Amino acid sequence: MNDPALSVEPDRSCAGLTVLRVGGELDLDTTPQLLEALDEVPLGADEGLVVELARLAYCDSTGITALITAHQRAQAAGGSFSLAGVTPDLMRVFHIVGLDQLFTFHPTVDEAVQSRQA
Repeated sequence: MNDPALSVEPDRSCAGLTVLRVGGELDLDTTPQLLEALDEVPLGADEGLVVELARLAYCDSTGITALITAHQRAQAAGGSFSLAGVTPDLMRVFHIVGLDQLFTFHPTVDEAVQSRQA
Protein backbone atom coordinates (compact mmCIF):
# COMPACT_ATOMS: atom_id res chain seq x y z
CA MET A 1 0.00 0.00 0.00
CA ASN A 2 1.29 3.45 -0.88
CA ASP A 3 1.52 6.04 1.84
CA PRO A 4 0.32 9.47 0.66
CA ALA A 5 3.12 11.08 2.68
CA LEU A 6 5.65 9.72 0.16
CA SER A 7 5.66 9.66 -3.62
CA VAL A 8 8.00 7.40 -5.58
CA GLU A 9 7.78 7.79 -9.33
CA PRO A 10 9.90 5.46 -11.47
CA ASP A 11 11.07 6.71 -14.86
CA ARG A 12 13.11 4.62 -17.24
CA SER A 13 15.55 7.12 -18.63
CA CYS A 14 18.11 6.86 -21.37
CA ALA A 15 21.67 5.60 -21.07
CA GLY A 16 20.57 2.50 -19.14
CA LEU A 17 19.42 4.50 -16.16
CA THR A 18 16.29 4.19 -14.08
CA VAL A 19 15.28 7.36 -12.25
CA LEU A 20 13.25 7.19 -9.06
CA ARG A 21 11.77 10.58 -8.18
CA VAL A 22 11.15 10.62 -4.44
CA GLY A 23 9.11 13.31 -2.74
CA GLY A 24 7.42 13.92 0.59
CA GLU A 25 8.54 12.36 3.84
CA LEU A 26 10.89 9.39 4.00
CA ASP A 27 10.66 7.88 7.46
CA LEU A 28 9.97 4.64 9.33
CA ASP A 29 6.41 4.47 7.99
CA THR A 30 7.20 5.28 4.34
CA THR A 31 10.61 3.68 3.80
CA PRO A 32 9.06 0.27 2.92
CA GLN A 33 7.40 1.96 -0.07
CA LEU A 34 10.80 3.20 -1.29
CA LEU A 35 12.40 -0.20 -0.65
CA GLU A 36 9.71 -1.88 -2.73
CA ALA A 37 10.34 0.52 -5.62
CA LEU A 38 14.10 0.03 -5.31
CA ASP A 39 13.70 -3.75 -5.45
CA GLU A 40 11.94 -3.42 -8.81
CA VAL A 41 14.82 -1.51 -10.42
CA PRO A 42 16.95 -3.69 -12.71
CA LEU A 43 20.62 -3.33 -11.87
CA GLY A 44 23.57 -4.76 -13.69
CA ALA A 45 26.82 -3.83 -15.38
CA ASP A 46 25.07 -1.77 -18.05
CA GLU A 47 22.35 -0.36 -15.82
CA GLY A 48 22.18 2.27 -13.15
CA LEU A 49 19.90 4.06 -10.76
CA VAL A 50 19.47 7.76 -10.05
CA VAL A 51 17.36 8.67 -7.02
CA GLU A 52 16.11 12.21 -7.34
CA LEU A 53 15.40 13.82 -3.96
CA ALA A 54 14.56 17.41 -4.92
CA ARG A 55 11.00 17.10 -3.57
CA LEU A 56 11.96 15.24 -0.40
CA ALA A 57 10.84 17.30 2.59
CA TYR A 58 12.10 14.98 5.34
CA CYS A 59 14.39 11.98 5.64
CA ASP A 60 15.18 10.06 8.83
CA SER A 61 17.77 7.37 9.48
CA THR A 62 15.61 4.59 8.03
CA GLY A 63 15.41 6.47 4.74
CA ILE A 64 19.15 7.03 4.73
CA THR A 65 19.67 3.32 5.42
CA ALA A 66 17.45 2.47 2.43
CA LEU A 67 19.62 4.68 0.20
CA ILE A 68 22.79 3.01 1.51
CA THR A 69 21.27 -0.42 0.84
CA ALA A 70 20.38 0.62 -2.73
CA HIS A 71 23.93 1.88 -3.27
CA GLN A 72 25.37 -1.42 -2.00
CA ARG A 73 23.01 -3.43 -4.21
CA ALA A 74 24.01 -1.41 -7.29
CA GLN A 75 27.70 -1.87 -6.55
CA ALA A 76 27.30 -5.62 -5.99
CA ALA A 77 25.51 -5.90 -9.36
CA GLY A 78 28.16 -3.83 -11.13
CA GLY A 79 25.74 -0.99 -11.78
CA SER A 80 25.87 2.68 -10.91
CA PHE A 81 24.01 4.59 -8.22
CA SER A 82 23.74 8.32 -7.72
CA LEU A 83 21.58 10.92 -6.05
CA ALA A 84 20.25 14.01 -7.80
CA GLY A 85 18.64 17.20 -6.59
CA VAL A 86 19.66 16.76 -2.97
CA THR A 87 18.50 19.71 -0.88
CA PRO A 88 21.09 21.69 1.08
CA ASP A 89 19.64 20.47 4.40
CA LEU A 90 19.86 16.81 3.40
CA MET A 91 23.32 17.34 1.91
CA ARG A 92 24.41 18.71 5.28
CA VAL A 93 23.18 15.51 6.96
CA PHE A 94 25.04 13.38 4.39
CA HIS A 95 28.17 15.43 5.05
CA ILE A 96 27.88 15.13 8.84
CA VAL A 97 27.54 11.34 8.74
CA GLY A 98 30.21 10.94 6.04
CA LEU A 99 27.92 9.76 3.25
CA ASP A 100 29.16 12.54 1.00
CA GLN A 101 32.20 10.26 0.62
CA LEU A 102 30.03 7.26 -0.40
CA PHE A 103 27.37 8.64 -2.72
CA THR A 104 27.79 10.30 -6.10
CA PHE A 105 25.77 13.52 -6.32
CA HIS A 106 24.42 15.45 -9.29
CA PRO A 107 22.53 18.74 -9.15
CA THR A 108 19.85 17.45 -11.56
CA VAL A 109 18.70 14.22 -13.19
CA ASP A 110 19.75 15.60 -16.58
CA GLU A 111 23.29 16.05 -15.31
CA ALA A 112 23.28 12.49 -13.93
CA VAL A 113 22.23 11.19 -17.35
CA GLN A 114 24.89 13.31 -19.08
CA SER A 115 27.52 12.00 -16.67
CA ARG A 116 26.52 8.44 -17.51
CA GLN A 117 26.77 9.12 -21.25
CA ALA A 118 30.22 10.73 -20.97
